[in-house]
Amino acid sequence: MTLSLSVAVRGCASPGRRTGAWLAAASLIAMACFGPAAAHAQTSRGSKARAKVPPPVYVSYVTHEGDTLYDIAGRYMRDPDDWALLSRLNHVPAPRRMPAGIALRLPADRLKQDQESASVLATSGPAEHAFGNHPFLPLTQGATLGEGDRIRTGDNGFVTLELPDGSHVTVSQNATLDIDKLRRTALTGSGDRVLQLRRGEVDSQVTHATKKDDRFQIRSPSVVAGVRGTRFKVAYDGDERTTAVEVLDGAVGVDPAERGGQASAPLPGVPLQASAQLVKARYGSVTRADGPIGGPVELLPAPALTQPAKVQDGKTVAFDLVPAAHAVAYRVQIARDADQLDLIRDLRVKEPRADFGELADGTYFVRIAAIDANGLEGLPQVYAFDRRQLGLDASAGPRAGSHDYEFRWFVSRDAAGTRFRFVLAATADLRHPLVDRTDLTGGQLVVSDLPAGVYYWTVVAEQFENGRFYEKSSAVRSFTLAR
Repeated sequence: MTLSLSVAVRGCASPGRRTGAWLAAASLIAMACFGPAAAHAQTSRGSKARAKVPPPVYVSYVTHEGDTLYDIAGRYMRDPDDWALLSRLNHVPAPRRMPAGIALRLPADRLKQDQESASVLATSGPAEHAFGNHPFLPLTQGATLGEGDRIRTGDNGFVTLELPDGSHVTVSQNATLDIDKLRRTALTGSGDRVLQLRRGEVDSQVTHATKKDDRFQIRSPSVVAGVRGTRFKVAYDGDERTTAVEVLDGAVGVDPAERGGQASAPLPGVPLQASAQLVKARYGSVTRADGPIGGPVELLPAPALTQPAKVQDGKTVAFDLVPAAHAVAYRVQIARDADQLDLIRDLRVKEPRADFGELADGTYFVRIAAIDANGLEGLPQVYAFDRRQLGLDASAGPRAGSHDYEFRWFVSRDAAGTRFRFVLAATADLRHPLVDRTDLTGGQLVVSDLPAGVYYWTVVAEQFENGRFYEKSSAVRSFTLAR
């Protein structure tokens, strides 16, 4: 069946086409919508109290030939018996069939919502899930989660969910996230997604809302962060009882978690501008415990790596950052993809250097950001890097019974066609080499008749693999030759 619908807030839709016996009903609808102002003009204290209650929100449904209130209530209302409510609200009797073109008002808060599910796009490290009060079980890629599910991560544990509209939600390490609502309204198609952050951080890439009543909220114990399409982070520190919101794109409406015992965020369909604070792109907000919503703070610019093209060929994977002004710390993350949906490592460091220890060979992406005195993470920078371990050990010593000096080296990664370069000089900078041998294929070299003195040397391994050139130098070593 083809539907024609529109969304109306505090209003009555146009009656549309009316025939015969429906003209009386149409006139009643008109009276309900456009009655005299005096009928609503009340000055009693009771009316002032009612003014604080949010006005009702209605959705307009235009009937098609053969519709009945029973069918409409069964398809689009939470309770099939709401046909009686529709009859009273629209001043329309409940016949077996209605002609096409009758505009009916349906209360938005009583519309039927179908539950949806989220799929686990990626998971790494310790990650678990539980439904309700059931015990936690390991969470794996491809699993399906829905309302009532809880997610818990440990050290270097990460989970990324993909929602039905293509939005992505990444739960960082040592976090707990509950799926409170994951629904779609049957009549309007609008989505209702509410996630409860108990501790830790969640990074969201939200597809832009296409329906007026679409809702996406991240709730912490102190704030509600709502968006209509953006990338943003919400982090809750349970020890400090503070919530940080950082916006990279679009805008986020931030409100107190509760006001008078009820959630105070704008209802679906209400613009984000109605929020207590509107945080725009490149800004963040920190809300302290029992305090007002924090004002917008400009995020620090993205820092840079000192050697962005460096191949990570050492025993550990380590990055040096260019020190950033006003930064009190840095955050460095490693993922398998450029969008950071498949995270595997996460470090916060006070100095502009992060060492992640050992990591398997492969191509990865590192994301770096500076952290300000408020604890807000600044704008990020993402670099691709190759992890290709290539150990190069070298040693040297005099040959017994001669004036020769023998140099040896060994590479941990054997690649076809490996070549070596040997450099020997009288200064540590090796600028004026006494010996510079290239295109060596073996693992040793003998130098004869060296005069007494102090010498410095290094070996460079050169490999060509899978269409790329790799180079690794040993440390510059020294020895003293006495006669």
